[in-house]
Amino acid sequence: MIRIALADDATAFHDIYTPSVLHGVETFETELPGVDAMRERVVTRLRQYPWIVWEEDGRVLAYAYASRFRERAAYDWIAETSIYVHPDARRRGIARRLYGAQLDAMRLQGINQAVGVITLPGQSSVTMHESMGFTPAGVWRSSGYKLGQWWDVGVWQLQLQAPENPPRPVVPFAALRETAEWAALLQRINS
Repeated sequence: MIRIALADDATAFHDIYTPSVLHGVETFETELPGVDAMRERVVTRLRQYPWIVWEEDGRVLAYAYASRFRERAAYDWIAETSIYVHPDARRRGIARRLYGAQLDAMRLQGINQAVGVITLPGQSSVTMHESMGFTPAGVWRSSGYKLGQWWDVGVWQLQLQAPENPPRPVVPFAALRETAEWAALLQRINS
């Protein structure tokens, strides 16, 4: 089942995120944020952007969220996407379905562009993004140092919808989640 993240999911998120922080390069965060910090991230991001989870039998197996791409107001219509999947749940199509739901939510908000930032080579992430229509938009060479080496970072971009001129303001996720459109999207993806 796909649903909106809750602050109470912070422990599950932290558990899923820990291997990426300590042993992986999916994130360049190098110290565990802690459950309280994760809880605050959920609460803060949900005001403006979707943070959704894949849950089975009461257990969170994956989560995806969007976040601000850049601070300037001109970037309001583009958001960075992230997804983390528990090792027990990989290779089951969960990431694709959850990411698709996140992108649909972003479309409903009026966000025009999604950006995926991938530590290279990151072939499984590259493959998933490209299968969902993302295209390469550039590489930042030797831009992150973690686990004793420098890593390149690739940027993949997906146009979610054609931009309007002038654009309407992006609907904050806190408002979108109360709409019939959001309810219909959840019903469709969970049926």
